[in-house]
Amino acid sequence: MRELRDAAARAGVRIEWTERGAVDALHVGDDQGVVAVVDRPREMDEQSFATMPLPEDAIVVVLDGIMDPQNFGASGRSAEAAGAAALVARERRAAPLTPAAVRASAGALLHLSVARVTNLSRAIDRLKRRGFWVVGLDHRAQASIYDAAVPPRPLAIVVGAEGSGLSRLVRDRCDVLVSIPMAGRTSSLNASAALAVALFGYVLRPTAEEPSEQAARERSIGRARGD
Repeated sequence: MRELRDAAARAGVRIEWTERGAVDALHVGDDQGVVAVVDRPREMDEQSFATMPLPEDAIVVVLDGIMDPQNFGASGRSAEAAGAAALVARERRAAPLTPAAVRASAGALLHLSVARVTNLSRAIDRLKRRGFWVVGLDHRAQASIYDAAVPPRPLAIVVGAEGSGLSRLVRDRCDVLVSIPMAGRTSSLNASAALAVALFGYVLRPTAEEPSEQAARERSIGRARGD
């Protein structure tokens, strides 16, 4: 509690001490006696997203029909951790940006631009006109994330709902489809786990043309030793 109080003081956040019942009345669950009250992030509409400035090497994550707030929040956490510029989801038939979703994201949704669009296919088409390469995760795809080359940037990576996967129109908009090989008896991962695997095992994988700093250091050490 002392560390929390000191952090709040450094950040200029006011602390209000109250009765335990007032905290319980907020119904956040497992609060350990502390609740932060913040403004809900403002989501972009379709037009705002269409004109949003994006860097040349941007990653945009597109969620196609993710209904569960926990999955939505966890996807936001993976996207933000991977440095994504934005998270795009449907207006309808999709999980809302609720306190539960923010909590599942470990706060990542407070730092990630979220856009709601009425038509995902149209939003993907707009991204493609801006030079984005579009990759869809599909368990039926022949190429796996191990076989496929690291995709070019800017990049949109699309994740479908559990069970139904990508909708047909969204699937048809993808430039390439890739799967995640499963070695165990479990046939699939949930959406947020699949997104994390794809982002860190495929999208952010170093290429032969761009070796990691560690590999470069190892070569430098080898040359110095005369290996």
